[in-house]
Order: sequence, then structure tokens, then C-alpha cells
Amino acid sequence: MRKDLLVQNFAWSLVHSIIETYTKSQYSKSETIMGEEAASGSEHHRLLSEMRAQNLDMIRFASYRTACKLRFVQKKANLHQVDIWNVIEAFRENGLNTLEPQMEVNVSRLETLISSLYHNLNKRLPPAQQVHVESSSGLLLNWLLSAYSAENTGKIRVFSIKVALATMCAGKLMDKLRYIFSQISDGNGQLVVWRFEDYLREVLALPAAVFESPSFHYSSDLSSKIFVGSQKVTVNDFMDTMMSDPGPACLVWLPLLHRLAGVESVVHPITCDACHRENFTGFRYRCQKCHNFQMCQDCFWRGRIFGSHTNEHEVKEYTSYKSPSKQIGHTLRKSFRCVPEKGRPNIPRFPEEPEKTLNLSHIVPPSPLPSHNGFPESSFMSTQFDVGSMDSRSTTRSPGKYSSSLDSSRYDDEHRLIARYAARLAAEARTVPRHSSRSSMHIPDLGGRAPSEGSLSLDSSRVQRELIAQLEAKNKEIVREIKRLKIQQELENAALSSDGSSADNPALMSELRALRQRKDELEGHLSSLQDSRRQLMVQLEGLMKLLKASSVSPPPERH
Repeated sequence: MRKDLLVQNFAWSLVHSIIETYTKSQYSKSETIMGEEAASGSEHHRLLSEMRAQNLDMIRFASYRTACKLRFVQKKANLHQVDIWNVIEAFRENGLNTLEPQMEVNVSRLETLISSLYHNLNKRLPPAQQVHVESSSGLLLNWLLSAYSAENTGKIRVFSIKVALATMCAGKLMDKLRYIFSQISDGNGQLVVWRFEDYLREVLALPAAVFESPSFHYSSDLSSKIFVGSQKVTVNDFMDTMMSDPGPACLVWLPLLHRLAGVESVVHPITCDACHRENFTGFRYRCQKCHNFQMCQDCFWRGRIFGSHTNEHEVKEYTSYKSPSKQIGHTLRKSFRCVPEKGRPNIPRFPEEPEKTLNLSHIVPPSPLPSHNGFPESSFMSTQFDVGSMDSRSTTRSPGKYSSSLDSSRYDDEHRLIARYAARLAAEARTVPRHSSRSSMHIPDLGGRAPSEGSLSLDSSRVQRELIAQLEAKNKEIVREIKRLKIQQELENAALSSDGSSADNPALMSELRALRQRKDELEGHLSSLQDSRRQLMVQLEGLMKLLKASSVSPPPERH
């Protein structure tokens, strides 16, 4: 037994010496390169020196070693305070969402993107916690260039920037993977194989940037090992595979990086049996063979042994601490339950097809006068607009001005809101399960509610869709009528300008009055449509809240 223990310790020391030799060579190589570069690489040089001082290369597990190094870079660059949604917003503000993924951007544009990311972060932080923008920007910029600009061209691909920042920022892993899938899928919501291979190549450049390429490197057969090339991969298949336990072997460090961030503040009020440290933080490991033998993460990662415990023993990892009394109470509560608990799915199901926007080009925009749209007129009197010139009912206003106001406010936010509510309502209606419990109609089972309530919701949604169809038909009719009146009015104005004596023609004047009267009627109809639309929006919002509440409410227990 003593001989086996000596052999095991010698093997681990040999492995550690090999890892340390390789890492030292990589560090020295990087430091030589950084010494030959300009002063702009000083931040990267300092980052490598501080990472080497952490002694992270002595961690015997490649996945933990990689996750710890990337977590160190994340915290040094203050990316742990930037959410994935802030990163996506920075992409939109700097125009990266309109560029092709294969396009390259120069260093100045990348620096502008990173600086805007930190400036927006300081707007959200209190003054005492704000980050130094120049230092953080320089560190992150040089690290990204060293990871993705191997030939020192000074340019980096748009897709590389998106993958790197989306991976290294804070936020839920599920949200990050959904954003990545949106970048590597087609218009039908299916995974594109060559884009997924490109993603693997870019994301595995991050472990290579912290000298872990021997453990996690890219190869051409990685995508075929994760997904079979002939099958269609949807967003739900992608999420199930990437977030499974264990996930893809080349990306086991990715969920571990998020778990590291979650346990940094967890305190275990016990003593480590290997180093005798009390109240340690991070992961806690308990040996399954030795009685009540528990270790901190540093001792387990570095392979420290104590007493009869060896590194061959199976251990269990814990991310929280429960006192023995709470554990006994939890065990008793589980034993007294008659019905076992159902396991909750960790990953929600997402729509497999992208939502299609409605065509609202035929919708008549509302009147630009605030009082016609349900707003108090007094609140808009002090604005820079002339309310009298905006009023479509003014008798001194010409038809040309009325038509131009219609064209300028064609794409109205109110119509977009109605379209969004209608699309979400239709999506909710499609996802509701149906069963034929009655012979006259199919009544949906909305989260265990009474059948009368489900039927009421279904009828209400059908009524809302019919009202939308009627409003759209009326809008089309009004558009055609306005165009006809506009053309007729232009012809009559041309006739009046060519023949000045026609102003004394009583028949022509009566026809003009009839046209004005018809125009007022159309505007009154338009105002009534606006009222109907507001009521419809209120009903749609109430129905949506009812459907959402019914979908999350648990079904009643049946005895």
C-alpha cells in the first residue's frame, strides 16, 4: 500500500512538472513576443504575469484549470459585471449586427466597441464601484487580439468578437447559447453545420489563449461527434446537447465557468480535513469512501491527500452547505410523502421556428393630433409642434398637407404594438394543449382550469382575431377612398387653376363642399377606428395576461 502511494505521488509530480514546463515555455514565449511589441501590449503582459502568479497550472484537472484561468481573465477585464444583454446592445449600437460574420474590423473599431461597453457599465454602477475604462479596454483589447489575430494583422473577424464577448461576459448560460444559436442557424431555425464548425473553432481559441490548447483544441471531426450531419438540429436540440451533463467533451469548461462564478461567495462553515482551513469558500468535496472526510477545492484540485484518503477515492462535489439537522429533516419529509416529486425540467422549450412579422403596410396610421389618439391635448401644447397645423379637421388646411401627414406617420408604434400582441397571442394559442372533452367544441386544458374558463378564453381569442380582421378590412377601404379623393381633388385643383372663371360655378362649388364633407366623414370614421383599436389593445393585453397566468399555474391534484 505504501509502495502504491509512492508511485502515485511520483506520477502526479511528473505530470505537474510536464504541465509546468509547457506553461513556462508558453509564458516565456508570450513575454518575449510582448517585449518585442509596442507599449500597447503592456496590459497583456501584466495579465500573463498575474495569471502565472496564481499558480493555476498546478490544478490537475484540465476542465477546472481552463475554467479558473478564463474566470481570472473575466474578472481582471471586469467582464463579470457585463451581462449578455449589455453585450448584444453594444453590438447593435456599434453596427456589428448589420455586418457579415466573416467581415474583419480594425483595431480602432474594436476599441470603440469595448470602450462603449465599459462606459455603459459605469452608467449602471454607483460612483464608488465604477471601473477604469482605459485600463479595462486596453487589457481586453490586447487579449482578444492575441487570441484571434495570430498573424498580427491588426484585424479581427466580427464573428470572433461576438463569440468571445458572448462567452466571456456574465449572464445565464442558457441565454448565451440562445444567442449563439441565432448566429449559427438559418432562416428556418435549423443549425447550419459549417457555421457550427466555425463557432467551435472560435470558442476553442479561448482555452488556447490561456495555454490550454493541448487539452481543448479544434479538429475537423468535432461537429460530427456532437451532432450527426444528416439530422436537423433545432434550438431545443442544440440547448439539450450543449447543456446536458456531461456535455460535449471539448466544451466541458464552459458550464464549469458559470458554476465557478456561482460558488465564489458560498461559505462552508466546516474545516477542510486536508489543509485544516476553516470556513472555506468555493466548491466542497466529500469522499464517498472515507467517513466524513471533506476537502476544499484547492486541496482536491491539487491532489492533496491526508491519512487514509487517496486520490483514487470517489468524491462528490457540493456547491452549497446544509447543516446535518436540515439534511435529516429533508430526508424525513421526503420519506413521508406519498407521491414522489416530479423532476422539473431545467431547460425550457423554445419555439423551433422564428416568429414572422406581420405585413402592416396597408394599415392606416392614426391622426397626428394627440387628442384624437386618446391623449390630453393640454400636455402637448408646449411642444415644438403647431397643434393647429397638425389638426386634420382644420378647415383652412389643404388636402395636400393631410396626405403628407398620413405618409409621414405611416409606420406607427401603436400598430407595431398591436402586431406584437397578436403574434404572441397566436403563439400562446398554438402552444395550448387541446382535447375533445365535449362533442360540440374542442376545449383547451389551460393549466388545469375549469372548462368554462378555457372555453371563454378560446372564444375571446377568436373574437379578437375577428376584430383584427375587420379593422384591417376597414383600413384598406379607407386607404382606397382617401387615394381616390386625393386624385379627384388634385384634378379639380388643376381645373380651377387653369380656368379662374370656374370659381363662380355653383355646381363645382357644391361638389367641392361634398368632397370636404366626405373627408370629414372619413376622418370621423378614422377617429372611431382609433377608439376601437385602443379598446382592442386593452382586451388583448388582458387576454395575454390570462393565458400566461394559466400556463404557469400548476394543475389541481386529482384524488
